[in-house]
Order: sequence, then C-alpha cells, then structure tokens
Amino acid sequence: MQSRSRSEAARSGAGKPAQPTMDDVAALAGVARSTVSRVLSQHAHVRAEVRDRVMRAIDVLNYRVNPQARGLASKVGKTLVLVHCTAPDADPNSYYDSALELGALRAATAAGFELSTLSLFTNDPRGADRLVALLTSGRCAGAILTPPMSDDAALARRLVELGCPVVCIAPGEEVRGILSGVGLDEEAAGHEMGAYVISLGHRRFGYLLGIEGHRSAGERYAGFLRALREAGLPRSAVTAVRGDFTFRSGVICTQQLLDTGEPPSAIVCANDDMAVGALLAAHRMNLALPADLSVVGFDDAPISAHTWPPLTTVHQPVRAIATCAVELLIDIATRGPAPMAAFEAVEHRLVIRESAAAPHSEHR
Repeated sequence: MQSRSRSEAARSGAGKPAQPTMDDVAALAGVARSTVSRVLSQHAHVRAEVRDRVMRAIDVLNYRVNPQARGLASKVGKTLVLVHCTAPDADPNSYYDSALELGALRAATAAGFELSTLSLFTNDPRGADRLVALLTSGRCAGAILTPPMSDDAALARRLVELGCPVVCIAPGEEVRGILSGVGLDEEAAGHEMGAYVISLGHRRFGYLLGIEGHRSAGERYAGFLRALREAGLPRSAVTAVRGDFTFRSGVICTQQLLDTGEPPSAIVCANDDMAVGALLAAHRMNLALPADLSVVGFDDAPISAHTWPPLTTVHQPVRAIATCAVELLIDIATRGPAPMAAFEAVEHRLVIRESAAAPHSEHR
C-alpha cells in the first residue's frame, strides 16, 4: 500500500520543486511576459539592456522552454484580427493604417498565423457587439484594437469577463490596467514637439486636432499645452481646429486658421496627413515656407521626407508597434492571459527637417 502511494506520488510529481515559468522570468527581470518571449525568439525589437536583464533572470532561475507550451499554438485558431475604428465619413489615415497592417501581417505570417481586418464605425452603437460576436465565435484566436476603440474601458472589462484574447494599441491609463497593450508616451511626444517649436521663437500657434474622442491625439495636444505653460505662454496663444486626420481636413483647417485677423506663425498637426494638407494650403496662399509659416506633424510617414519643404515631425515606429502587439497577442492566445495586464512602451524621436524655422520678427 505504501509503495503504491510512493509510486503514485512519483507519477504525479508530488514533492518535486515547481519548474520556473515564463511569468517567473518576467517578474524577476521586471518586464512583460511578451518581452521574455521576444528575447527567446531572438527578436530584433528588444533593447540590449532589457535583453541582458532577461538572460540573467533565465540563468538565475535555470528556466527552460517547455516544448508542450509551444505546441499549444496549434490548438488555437490561426486567424488574428486587426480592428480599425473610424468616422463613417472620413478617409482612412493612409500611412498609419497601412503601416499597422503591414507590421501585423509580417509578424503574424512569421508565427504561422493569418491576419484579417475588421472595420467599425465610431457612431455604430452595435460595433462593440459585432466585435464580441466575432471573438466568441471561435473563428479567430484574438484581436488587436486600435484607437479610439482601444481606449474603451467598458469594452475592455467586457472582453476580460468573456475571456477574449485582446491586445490594445495606444490604450489609456485605465485600459492599461485591464488589457495588455503597446504604445508610446503620446503626451511626452507632444510636449517635445511643442517645446521645439517654442524654442524657435514662435508665440502664435494653430493646432490641428484629430477626431473627437481619440485619446492618443488628445494626449499629444495635452503635451503641447504643457510646453506652452512651461514657457509662460497663455492658453490663448494657440487656436485649435478639429480635423479628422485626413489630408483634406488639413487643407480646410489650415485655410480657416490663415484667414483670421491674426494668423499663427506655426501650425502643429496631430498627424502627418493633415500636416501635408497644411503645406498645400499655405502654398496655395503663396506663403513662403518656413519663412512665413512653420508646419510640423506627427508619425514620420514616408511622405513627410518628400514634401516641400520636408516635414519636421515625430517618428512613431508604427510597424514595430504592430509587430509587438501581434507577438503579445499570440503569447496570450496560446498560453492564456498573464497574471497582470502588461504595457509595452516604445520610444519616439523628434525628426527635424526644413518645414519649421524661426518666425519673422513681426510674429515674435
């Protein structure tokens, strides 16, 4: 009887120390589980310092990859869904959307998954229900939510309750505590651009906002306003006009700003598509750029280096963000959700070109 008990204990693994998991490595290294996964797969988008921390944690814990865990990928659906949510009457953000899709597609293909897209309208009251129906149908392994849907806290809680594998791109603070996500510090990026334009000597600004409710664009504007406050400039120094991220809205909003009695000497745009539209509007009014007007954007879309003048902007690594989101989603879909939601931060940088310069003395 006693021997049978010992045999059963041996077969069940009782008394053996638990094998370290990827979560243990992540906790010791102070990173997200998806970061550990990228280090193990020798992914390029990992900083050397982070890679070293993960490798040290692996050595300390004597962690070994579980081949059975890797095999779980074959037991889930092979389709990932990238969800776009836009205004029904707006054209797509040509660079941002295509860069997201390309980065996500390459990462999904490399991992043996397929990628599909789902377009939802911001004014569709049943949009969230359509997403939930898809995720609970068993037809896909999980979804990547983009702004503004990625900042819907009520939807995030609903998806967690249903056990749906989801990763958010550019989620706000509240959603970051509910679902895992990837993004950059939008407020810091907006602040850096604002501080740069102010440092050139500008004191009257136009600002082309994104669509209503788009948190990421709102954070960029908040960062710009912080730069104004830190420089001792009044809130009245900036006139904000609502655009929708499209080239066309950039043209229209810039014409509106320049037709005022006191036009701005610099226009800051929430994305590059609107900034390129702003350049066209200024050219049509026979303004010399940047002598008469400075224009800056956000995203560092390929077109920004080929406009005249070439556009000063903020580089946002959109493809890398999408790649990271796919890898994080596959990790969640195949291994189950991590104990806590994780946020993967990526870095931005200011790209200084020729579309911004010091204003004429009468504009100072």
